[in-house]
Amino acid sequence: MKNDKNNIKDPAAANRESYVQQESLDAVKSRPENLNSTVIVTGASRGIGRAAALTLADGCRGTAPRLLNAENVLPENAENQPVRAIAICADRDREGLEETAGLIRQKNPDCRVFSYLGDVADEAFVNHMVSDFEKKTGRPVYVLVNNAGISIVGLVQDLSLSDWHRIMDVNLTSVFLLSRAVIPGMVHAKAGHIINISSMWGRAGASCEAAYSATKGGVIAFTQALAKELAPSGISVNAIAPGCVDTAMNGHLSAGEKAALAEEIPAGRFASPEEIAAIIAAVAQAPAYMTGQVVGVDGGYI
Repeated sequence: MKNDKNNIKDPAAANRESYVQQESLDAVKSRPENLNSTVIVTGASRGIGRAAALTLADGCRGTAPRLLNAENVLPENAENQPVRAIAICADRDREGLEETAGLIRQKNPDCRVFSYLGDVADEAFVNHMVSDFEKKTGRPVYVLVNNAGISIVGLVQDLSLSDWHRIMDVNLTSVFLLSRAVIPGMVHAKAGHIINISSMWGRAGASCEAAYSATKGGVIAFTQALAKELAPSGISVNAIAPGCVDTAMNGHLSAGEKAALAEEIPAGRFASPEEIAAIIAAVAQAPAYMTGQVVGVDGGYI
């Protein structure tokens, strides 16, 4: 009998192929609905962060029981029940953060809201926030939105070293710290979405915003590298690169400057925070196979 090597199938290879396919199907089936799970949004006291928190928390509507007791602690007998919770944080804007929390509770009474006030560039604060949130929900973080950021406008020659360090800490180091803190839980669950807010200036660079552009470019590089690292664990890491958004960060622009800038945008206007939030929610619902991507939302500018 002629031995046709092309017709011989390696049993081990077939088993591996079957296992990988089944594992992928099981992962999809067992993965919780991300908008009905555990979410952290940084920089949530206003702007894109607030809009993202409200949009993601909107997915908390449903019939799942409110598992946490009066002390916001998960009962021991609730290990396998669904949890719907969101953690929001801000640096110093306590009033804005409380307003965001109130809006979430008003709109979505089924969603538990946990507010944290602190510096996302502070390792101790970040580790406490994540561990406290995971302890109170009894679940790992499923969606992390690294949104916190600041901007410094001016010439490089006028930029102080302390300002350089500060914008690097808030815009880039925080992304590393938050990601590192949630990764163990996500790896254990073999599921999760890390969404980093970059900027179109991280792709093209902006005059008089060299430091800001450098941090946002770093966010993109970090996103793409971490995506490769976490893909085998079923965790997606993507970045959103908004263009000009109508937020307080652009408050330094005069009405005339805003109008002139809007004329340069093919869409003819600034984006609203809610539009960026809609993209964040869409990425949070995307299959894990979508990872390492930079989603531009700039009205055609770049």
